[in-house]
Amino acid sequence: MAALRVRRLAGGGWLWNAPLAARRGFWSRSRKEKEPVVPETVEEVKKEPVWVCPPLRSRAYTPPDDLQSRLESCIKEVLGSSLPSNWQDISLDDGHVKFRLLAHLADGLGHAVPNSRLHQMCSVKDVLEFYSVPVQDRSKFDELTASNLPPNLKISWGY
Repeated sequence: MAALRVRRLAGGGWLWNAPLAARRGFWSRSRKEKEPVVPETVEEVKKEPVWVCPPLRSRAYTPPDDLQSRLESCIKEVLGSSLPSNWQDISLDDGHVKFRLLAHLADGLGHAVPNSRLHQMCSVKDVLEFYSVPVQDRSKFDELTASNLPPNLKISWGY
């Protein structure tokens, strides 16, 4: 590259000057144009957006008639074949045992203990009480529309 010349300005600063030919060569240098990358055949798939909401998951639960025997068999599978006579008083302090028992019951009965209630399951008796309560999949408004309302009260969902 050509030599640079230094000039002193009146304001006290220094100015570096390069010869005109060197500047022109730097800024006007021919640059290779990159060819746009064209992917191999790409098929565009346009799907229609799905605006339909998925059906709500049913949370209804009816306790089976043989709930105690099912619970007892699950406990035998988790803890072993021998159970004490007071098997409902077995403590669930061990997290692994509690998890295996509740997971097995959730698969077998189709109803899982929600996270907000897990800390309340301290013994097998608590688990039995939880699974013996039926759950309806209806809101209070659904119950009101199904009940006999006075003639001046009407609940309409299609507004």
